[in-house]
Amino acid sequence: MSLIQVINPNTSQAMTETIGAAARAVAAPGTDILAVCPSQGVPSIEGHFDEAIAAVGVLEQVKLGKAQGVSGHIIACFGDPGLLAARELASGPVIGIAEAAMHTATLVATRFSIVTTLPRTLVIARHLLQQYGFTHHCAALHAIDLPVLALEDGSGVAQEKVRQRCMQAKREDGSGAIVLGCGGMAALAQDLTKELGLPVIDGVSAAVKMVESLVALGFGTSKHGDLDYPLQKPLSGAFQHLN
Repeated sequence: MSLIQVINPNTSQAMTETIGAAARAVAAPGTDILAVCPSQGVPSIEGHFDEAIAAVGVLEQVKLGKAQGVSGHIIACFGDPGLLAARELASGPVIGIAEAAMHTATLVATRFSIVTTLPRTLVIARHLLQQYGFTHHCAALHAIDLPVLALEDGSGVAQEKVRQRCMQAKREDGSGAIVLGCGGMAALAQDLTKELGLPVIDGVSAAVKMVESLVALGFGTSKHGDLDYPLQKPLSGAFQHLN
């Protein structure tokens, strides 16, 4: 039996439920999913400023998850905010959904496209492609030009725009797979995969299977080198609780 903590780094409870449902849909028997979000922070993450604030909430949730005995952690925002800092705090594996989705795409296709929310977030995806070494695997990036929370407004407009962009990517990019660039899109992947006839990859689901595999292999985050636990030093003010 293992318990995986899925952290939605924004404060949207509705999106946390969407992400949690996607994680539970693929979790193996014996894996429990703990879907959480911070009580303070930003309602959606759509830029560098938002990511900086959200990273603190991620670290708070990782600390709480460790105290609850979770086996591993997932950062369910496509910017992977606070990923390396979270790995320093954690003993179990920590997987970001962008990293998970990109890795998975390269296992099933030579080239992939990314479909995300606002155009301003495309640069964040490009930075991650460079950081993770996948720039040459990515054929194109597309934005639906709607904010993250449009995925939770009940209108279905954002979901249809995701569908249309995925169809465009298949038609124009020459990609063998499509990566969904937002945790709030997690529920769309399975139906789009069937409709388009190619892998449409949700990073939440991919990350769950990666954490399960690492736990089964007995691997946690390496504490040899830069991902060792943070140096002990007094934290002041609003950060004291992270000591």
